[in-house]
Amino acid sequence: MFSACPVRRNDCIGVVKLNINMKNKFYFKCITCGKKYPPENVTYLCPDCEKKNNTNCPPQGILKTVYNYQKIKDLYNNENLFQKLINNKFIQLLPINSIQNLSFLKVGHTPLYLIKSLRMSDMSARLELPFQLYIKDDSQNPTFSFKDRASNLVSAYAKENGINTMIVASTGNAGSSLAGICASQNQMAIVFVPASAPKAKLIQIVMYGGLIIPIDGTYDDAFDLSVEATRKFGWYNRNTAYNPLTIEGKKTVSFEIYQQLNKQLPDRIFVPVGDGVIISGVYKGFEDLLKLDVIDKIPTIVAVQSKGSDNVVRNLESEKFISKKSHTIADSISVDIPRNFWMTKGFIKEYNGEWVSVSDEEIISASKLLSENTGIFAEPAGVASFAGMLKFDKLNKINRNAKNVVLITGSGLKDLKAVEDNIIIPDAISPNLSAVKKLISNYQKKE
Repeated sequence: MFSACPVRRNDCIGVVKLNINMKNKFYFKCITCGKKYPPENVTYLCPDCEKKNNTNCPPQGILKTVYNYQKIKDLYNNENLFQKLINNKFIQLLPINSIQNLSFLKVGHTPLYLIKSLRMSDMSARLELPFQLYIKDDSQNPTFSFKDRASNLVSAYAKENGINTMIVASTGNAGSSLAGICASQNQMAIVFVPASAPKAKLIQIVMYGGLIIPIDGTYDDAFDLSVEATRKFGWYNRNTAYNPLTIEGKKTVSFEIYQQLNKQLPDRIFVPVGDGVIISGVYKGFEDLLKLDVIDKIPTIVAVQSKGSDNVVRNLESEKFISKKSHTIADSISVDIPRNFWMTKGFIKEYNGEWVSVSDEEIISASKLLSENTGIFAEPAGVASFAGMLKFDKLNKINRNAKNVVLITGSGLKDLKAVEDNIIIPDAISPNLSAVKKLISNYQKKE
């Protein structure tokens, strides 16, 4: 079904010959040394900086995709530029030749809901919010997570370049995403996962036809082993940050937010953070629009991490990166070595971003609050952003009438075990109305 080296590479070390039509559309720039690489030969990391990497620190040499922004402005004559980008499905800002090579599944274009009031506890009435709150629900993607945006673009790139087999390391969401998108594209997905990954996500991968390789270790162990396998067997690697196209896929959410807000910028966007790729994608999307003069500033983006896995926000003010062992209920953002730390730190510093950490208890509370008030059930990692927004509000850091977007990145159905201890399901009752009346009476007393 798949081969060890299904695409021609330079000794199978992860260098892919790029379609000739991509020349002059973009180039890659190393965020560490600044060296530029033409897209004819795509590497995962800057070859010079990669030599300096070790497994105890986030990797140097992450590549950033840079487009010919002036050419785009000249092409559209700067008139109604954003609308013209919409009409062309943003193909000028994507590292692929044709939108037709994306999956037929509906990836992206997820709803943005305006939430006008919240009931903060079982005992309270719903209260009108003194600020605007929008929920961007990316659990509505085909495999129920934000990761589909990246998988879709990587898959399209692979399709254009004759690549059939892809590999990824994942705690579950990226793996199920790649497997699902590959299933729709007649491609093969190989997924390295820590053995502790939620069962629902593993079931998804198997149902989509992906090959699971469970690792007796952490996500970081799975990541490192998948890179070794890439070098050995030549499989195309979708790993977050390691493959620069993952950021390009995730940035599409920023285009959508700006479009859905009728070409207005929010004041803040709250984003859950693990490896740092989603938040970098959010920044990159707005940065593209900034370089095209579509917008004149970038909104304040808030990085939200679990206190049990805060290896990004805890190191933002430090000169030297120090890793701490992660332990959190939010498995999708549980990362000891955040692979995109340096790009994330660069974006936050350059554009005056903010950050906050929240406890597992705050995450679970936020998940229940969001579900009860909106009907949106998010997994712990996906709702950390909402917990961060609640914490900002509690600290009086959200101005009256401010426009806030909370990015929800995954469905609660992906990790039921995380919340089941906090859920009480009534015992079965006798099939008569008196038993029903008693149960309802007990429920009302608890309220």
